[in-house]
Amino acid sequence: MSSQPSPTIGHIGLNARDMKKMEEFYTQVMGFTITDQGPHPITSCPMMFLSTNPEEHHELVLIGGRPDDANYSAAQQLSFLVQNLDELRGMRDKLVAAGVNIDRYAIHGNAWSIYFHDPDHNYLELYVHTPWYIPQPYGRELDLDLSNQEIMRRTEALCREDPGFMMETERKVKARETMRN
Repeated sequence: MSSQPSPTIGHIGLNARDMKKMEEFYTQVMGFTITDQGPHPITSCPMMFLSTNPEEHHELVLIGGRPDDANYSAAQQLSFLVQNLDELRGMRDKLVAAGVNIDRYAIHGNAWSIYFHDPDHNYLELYVHTPWYIPQPYGRELDLDLSNQEIMRRTEALCREDPGFMMETERKVKARETMRN
């Protein structure tokens, strides 16, 4: 048995300029539920805890006090897993209806993704796993208006062209072996 610790990502904290706008975006558009809120115990800035999983008290924490002149996000991107192409397509439609510009649609081989910004200009990704793996980075244009079957067919064909292609199940076996060492 390995003595190597294996931490997992438990939640993300974001400093927010406008807590109300961020609350509306993450609850009404992204589908999170507020689980708790109140002032930060040290700074008294407003804090909001949000989750999409009843097993997790919070997956996201919004903390007020981000300066108005902070014109960048300290995070390169925040990525949220969804279950399937229909859910990804539904989220795309919800984002567009809320006036959010989708910046990029991508086939990564191992995932289908859409990229966009939240109200504080943090870069977000919604993604779905595929059953395939190819070495990363990789990105081709995704057309979410195609049928699920056509997206699957095209993605598998692109993946099989790559010399590093394997099924995701095989990649997981190799990763388990590597991570045990």
